[in-house]
This record gives sequence, C-alpha cells and structure tokens, in this order.
Amino acid sequence: MTNQSGNSVAPLALYGFLRPRPEYVEEVRRTLSSLVEPTRQEPGNLQYHLHVQEDGRFFLYEVWRSQEDLDRHNALPVLRAFLDNLDTFLEASPEGYFDTMISPYGHSAGAVALGTVPV
Repeated sequence: MTNQSGNSVAPLALYGFLRPRPEYVEEVRRTLSSLVEPTRQEPGNLQYHLHVQEDGRFFLYEVWRSQEDLDRHNALPVLRAFLDNLDTFLEASPEGYFDTMISPYGHSAGAVALGTVPV
C-alpha cells in the first residue's frame, strides 16, 4: 500500500478485549454486533472481527489502511456514543493494543477471506 506521496504505508492493527458489566452484556453485544457490517463497508477498513470469549469478554480485531481511516471511523457518532460511555458499560478499562502490521497484507493462495465468515 502507498500513501498519496507514493510512500509505502503499512496497515494498522487494533485489537483488544472488553469485559462488560453483567447488567450490560446484551447491550454491549448488540452495540458491537451492529458495528460489524457498517464498519466493513467503510473506506480504509481491511478487516473487522468481533469474537466472544468463554469468560464473557469480547475480542475485537480491526485492520485499517491508514491512521486517517481509523480516525474517521472513531469519529462516527454511534461509535463516539459508545466510547464516551465505556465506564458505564465495562467492568474495567479495555485491554487494547495498536500496532503496525509487518507481515504482508493479503491472502495466500487457497486461504478463505475472513471478511466472508459470519460473526
């Protein structure tokens, strides 16, 4: 991938765990689930996956083409409303990680496109 100047830009990966308060489990599940398909359609989104762990935590994995694309996503009103109220919905701060992807982005021959697997 290259930016407007023609320089190579590595995709950004954002991933982490959210532990909802017991009384907000279903609301958090609904909110996060409702973001999956619209987010996958956003310009610059390369991957967006939501998982539920056996212990009840939610795991999110996102890959974005650029910081600008991620910033645009994070500014969406529906996401801002959720993020601005995390203290209400979660037992603790999210355990999150933000990294630059160093492996080549793309699918190897014969691999299944993860974006096509239902959440």
